[in-house]
Amino acid sequence: MSLSLEAGAEDLRNEEEAENFEILTQPEELIKARDVLVKSGIKVESAEITMIPKNTIVLDQNSASQVLKLMDVLEENEDVQNVYANFDIPDEVMEKVSL
Repeated sequence: MSLSLEAGAEDLRNEEEAENFEILTQPEELIKARDVLVKSGIKVESAEITMIPKNTIVLDQNSASQVLKLMDVLEENEDVQNVYANFDIPDEVMEKVSL
């Protein structure tokens, strides 16, 4: 934990029973954070700049179906490099949605 703070981390995440940690930092601190961890002997699985939403929108079944179809179309388009979203689909809704 203290090592991640030294590396410039703003947040440290670990899902239950997961072996890996996710360290969040400002984009300009990414390389420094990675280097501090590597020099300390910690294996860095990946280091990338990505978009993380500050707020999420919970989708109902109808909206979830539409948004997932749109995401699928965008991801299949060869001109699209990355697709980011700020939605949350509850597990019970996700079970009902089929593409």
